[in-house]
Amino acid sequence: METERLTLRPIGRSDEDSLRALHADPEVMRYLDPAPVENYLGDGFHAAVEKATGRFAGWFEFKGTTEVELGYRLHRAFWGLGYATEGGKALIERGFTAGDVQRVVATTMFVNAGSRRVMEKCGLRHVRTFHADFPDPLPGTEYGEVEYALTKEEWQRAQGERHVADGIS
Repeated sequence: METERLTLRPIGRSDEDSLRALHADPEVMRYLDPAPVENYLGDGFHAAVEKATGRFAGWFEFKGTTEVELGYRLHRAFWGLGYATEGGKALIERGFTAGDVQRVVATTMFVNAGSRRVMEKCGLRHVRTFHADFPDPLPGTEYGEVEYALTKEEWQRAQGERHVADGIS
């Protein structure tokens, strides 16, 4: 799958070193618990490769059937460039138009303002703030986790409104 600036493809064994390097960055992992690289090699995980350079930018998760979890993790060099939003929107569009997806959900720590902003730019809306018990809580856990979501109906309505605003019928 391609976006304007990214190629999204299934993560494979050849990406293991790139995944380890991404997950070794303490700033990238600031709001995340580490998990074995093998966890990202299954269905629903996509390597994000910058088309212009061929560099591994990070990964996207789009996993589920009718309810799909959206996730993303990018190298710091790709932060603030709109890549997370670009990849997220593309996966959402494909899920709603070519798949059986009825609802997209995403969660993050309340204090992760950057990730929350990406969710909002992708069209997801805040559903709830909740507190979960973690055996080894990260700093900021005391403020809770947030869930964002977008239904297919909401997405279709927004697409129609965008076309009207753009003068497209």
